[in-house]
Amino acid sequence: MGVAVPLTLCFLLDLRRPSQVLTVAATTFLTWGVADLLASILEKPRLEDRTPGKALREDLERRKADDATANRSSSAATDRS
Repeated sequence: MGVAVPLTLCFLLDLRRPSQVLTVAATTFLTWGVADLLASILEKPRLEDRTPGKALREDLERRKADDATANRSSSAATDRS
């Protein structure tokens, strides 16, 4: 598959130069790697039954809550001095 996909793309796009073939092969390899990485992240149990959008929203809300807590504790520390 790692050889067939780039060669098929080059054939369909009528690319003939070796540099074009290598560029398509490298791009296919990187895209495949990123897709595999994202798939492995989404397979983790903590993300079960969650869409990527929902996971991002929940992480954003958690960060905002952590920032608000940190701001309250730092303002309380400056009030004491």
